[in-house]
Amino acid sequence: MQLSRRNFMASTAAAALLPNISVAQSATVLRAVPGMQHIAPEGFGETDIWGYEGGVPGPLIRVPQGGRITRTFLNDLPQGSSVHWHGIRIDNKMDGVVGLTQDAVEPGDTFSYDFTVPDAGTYWYHPHNRTWEQMARGLYGPLIVEESNPPEVDRDDIFLIDDWRLNRDGKIDESFGQPMDWSHAGRIGNWITVNGRAPAVQTVKQNERMRLRLVNVANARIFDLALDGLQGWIVALDGQPLDKPIAAERLTLAPSQRADLIVDVTAAEGENAALVMLDRGEAFYLAQFTVEGRARDAQMPEPEALPQNPVPALGDLETAQRVDLLMEGGAMGQMRGAVMNGEAKTMGELAENGMFWALNGVAGLPDEPLLTAERGETIRIKIINDTGFPHAMHLHGFHFRKIEEDGTQGPLRDTILVERNKTAEIAFVADNPGDWLFHCHMLEHTAAGMLTWVKVA
Repeated sequence: MQLSRRNFMASTAAAALLPNISVAQSATVLRAVPGMQHIAPEGFGETDIWGYEGGVPGPLIRVPQGGRITRTFLNDLPQGSSVHWHGIRIDNKMDGVVGLTQDAVEPGDTFSYDFTVPDAGTYWYHPHNRTWEQMARGLYGPLIVEESNPPEVDRDDIFLIDDWRLNRDGKIDESFGQPMDWSHAGRIGNWITVNGRAPAVQTVKQNERMRLRLVNVANARIFDLALDGLQGWIVALDGQPLDKPIAAERLTLAPSQRADLIVDVTAAEGENAALVMLDRGEAFYLAQFTVEGRARDAQMPEPEALPQNPVPALGDLETAQRVDLLMEGGAMGQMRGAVMNGEAKTMGELAENGMFWALNGVAGLPDEPLLTAERGETIRIKIINDTGFPHAMHLHGFHFRKIEEDGTQGPLRDTILVERNKTAEIAFVADNPGDWLFHCHMLEHTAAGMLTWVKVA
């Protein structure tokens, strides 16, 4: 649907309210199970999905900063799974990465997760085994860690934005593992949902202030977002507060990235406002707001910065350990071969094994880490994207800062989008001991070879 005031007005009568996210029914058990849900457009029936507690998204887990999360994960799926608590600086054994920090939880089995959450912010949880299939079937949920002194807002909304690849009958396309997806941009869908439903409408008031927590849970789609009839500020990225709120005119969210916005409704009474997705010259609404009445006579003052989390400051960047990470492979790439399972393979041999990408000449999880760090050491990683596609590189267990060419430091993040044929440098303090995954969150790219790990003594 192309964005226009006219189209918004015409669609309002038929649109449903924006879906709410369910709250966990049990404080101790988190179950992954097949379910049915109406995620497709109007006129289609329910779709078979996989969900935590049988729904998409899974139930909201909300805890105070410094609180403790205890969940027994029960796997009622037909394949092994796990739970990764994305963005949380967590104890390594609780990170949920099958093959690195734990074994897969097989069908009918359980695994107990028990950890504290040091940082306030917007996070989420999802599987880390056959992630490219399980997330595409709907297996993910929101995790909110509350500040002790949250900003003053009239409402606090969570939007988990996903795209699905559906067949003509509204069912999930079973074409998982296609070489085209794995060697190109990843599994890009043909239907967008917010909180597991079609984009829809809710009523707001002029000058109402909202906190919008945006999470990109898609397998591979990059969302280019904008505001219409709303004035907004970005106050946090990937759960970590910015030093100072910045105007939210346009916003790019790569897979797994999050953004917290504070927005004021500036559209007049009787008009509409929206969060929109920009795509190939058109704009499509992800959340539509019909303005009825006034919350107050004038806009509130610009928001202040959120309280900072206890993430350690970078040490001396000049003496930091430096490592290069070279991305190669994919369609239209120049890679001729790589090491897989300790053996040199040609590109043809790699493709026969479903491998199309490599990091530092290795396809798949290497035996040796990308780097070994002493606890508390500052690390710099130069990421060189020598491929024809962008990659969203996610580091488990830490938040990092992008180091610009002039030496300035970007905001704390756990995922960085590195555009094709570009280079980016990140730095972090290795304060969390364990073996930590570093991979592309275009999930098909990870499955096809783009992953490595770091060791902190």
